[in-house]
Amino acid sequence: MSQDERRSNNAKEDRVRRLYRRQLEGLSARALVYEHAEREQVSDATAWRDWAEVKLLVDEDWKSDRENMLARLQHMRTKLFNQAIKKGQLQTASQVLDSIGRVIGESVETVNIQAPDLTIKIQEKQD
Repeated sequence: MSQDERRSNNAKEDRVRRLYRRQLEGLSARALVYEHAEREQVSDATAWRDWAEVKLLVDEDWKSDRENMLARLQHMRTKLFNQAIKKGQLQTASQVLDSIGRVIGESVETVNIQAPDLTIKIQEKQD
């Protein structure tokens, strides 16, 4: 590989890295690509090719993070629950508990089946 090819390859990798970092900010793909083309002074077609590489990187990230994601989500839910209780935000705490319950398999139907049934009847007063 010649020095020019290596330099071109490095420039492309640098562009892709910058686009990868930028996509973490939450803009739409189209907005990112058009902005990328403008910033990097490349054609739209080149910007879309860079975006295709970024998508591959994101897919790789997702595959590697996916295994740890459930544990991380549960930790965040638990932390959120504790913070909500501490601040007196009982509605938020209730929603977090529902979320945790769904993850561990506790559905509304299961809760309803296991809940005791309380029936109150009012009888007329007898003489």
